[in-house]
Amino acid sequence: MFSRTRAIPTGGLRYLDFMAPGILAQSVLFGAIFYGISLIWERDLGILQKFLVSPAPRSALVSGRAVSSTLRSIAQTAVVYLVAFLLGVNLQLRWWAIAGVISAVMLGSAIFSTFSLIAACIVKSRERFMGIGQVLTMPLFFASNAIYPLSLMPPWLRAVSTINPLTYQVDLLRALMVHGGQSVFGLAYDFGIQFFILAALIAVATRLYPRILL
Repeated sequence: MFSRTRAIPTGGLRYLDFMAPGILAQSVLFGAIFYGISLIWERDLGILQKFLVSPAPRSALVSGRAVSSTLRSIAQTAVVYLVAFLLGVNLQLRWWAIAGVISAVMLGSAIFSTFSLIAACIVKSRERFMGIGQVLTMPLFFASNAIYPLSLMPPWLRAVSTINPLTYQVDLLRALMVHGGQSVFGLAYDFGIQFFILAALIAVATRLYPRILL
């Protein structure tokens, strides 16, 4: 008689429940990572030049773009929640949990869209930007805890995942989105790390923003 063992230690969660927050984080990542192409389009159309000669601070222009990207992420969240509900995922539907998920999704979208703006400021062409976006999305996704726990990773990949902002977003979503989900790092730590990353990215993007015209 053979004993049943779990191939993937999910902390008591069904794998479908374990994976659902990772799928939501993936949809946010894929939607935000190409956001910077709009900056290149606006430069080519002459719109960006008008923004840069306005008295608005560069940090406000960058932050405004980050905020605008979060609206699409909220729509993605609604779609993923609907699909997850239809698939029988054990969703946490209390108001505070949903509010926490929306906050985490908006924060993650702001991070990756700002990172996308930095890439657009550096490469300056649509073709190069699309290539970089496609190269980065899958490594960011697989070097996180989206589809398997950190405990299964080899030490080098675990070290990489600790500097990957997607890891902390998934950790937040897993604790807030599904019943029985737990945060490995702690909710306060997850939010704190992501706010720090976002602030650092906004500072870099603010400095690089005018360079896209050069």
